[in-house]
Amino acid sequence: MDEYAAARASLVRLLRSEITDERTLEAIATVPRERFVPEPLRPNAYENRPLPIGQDQTISQPLMVALMIQAMQLRGDEHVLEVGTGSGYQAALLSRLANDVVTVERVPQFVESARRRLADLGYSNVRVEIAEGGLGRPEDGPYDAISVTAGAPQVPQQLVDQLAMNGRMVIPVGGRRVQQLVRATKSDRGLTAERLGECRFVPLIADDGGWPEHMDSHNGARAIG
Repeated sequence: MDEYAAARASLVRLLRSEITDERTLEAIATVPRERFVPEPLRPNAYENRPLPIGQDQTISQPLMVALMIQAMQLRGDEHVLEVGTGSGYQAALLSRLANDVVTVERVPQFVESARRRLADLGYSNVRVEIAEGGLGRPEDGPYDAISVTAGAPQVPQQLVDQLAMNGRMVIPVGGRRVQQLVRATKSDRGLTAERLGECRFVPLIADDGGWPEHMDSHNGARAIG
């Protein structure tokens, strides 16, 4: 018996006020968020707020995760890149909505724990890799969609180069404390950016297209406003 089923259904009902994509809601209704948080916090897993997962990091607010995934406009046949694995929760959701997912993470402990967790839960179309060198994972591109779970001062050209034609990137862009969630679409006319609302994420740490490592403030990700 699934003791979290009622809480999961309650969260989906709450998200319906802002999320209209039924596939995104269905994924949230089936992926067990309680398995992606520390065991003492499992009773809080379906509250609409970020929760700590160790290493001074958090699992993002469910509303923000849903907004980002909805903005990716996935149909089911996409090759997807996620920058910033964390606990692996968003990668699990993406695995239900795309053909396959490559997710990269700079914290080695998260790489190992996310690999084990995703494998144990049967999400076999997700590959977790350590982030090395530049942003993303160009050797496995191009990607039909990219999700970036950290805030950047601008849309990184490194990641634009890894997008397929007509691909979408969803990324927080702005300052270190407050950003705009942006959907950037690549076409033969260039890059078109749409602002989707204010948000707050940890800084994207990168020498090119991100923030210097010494500025990493380890703030949690959440929707604001």
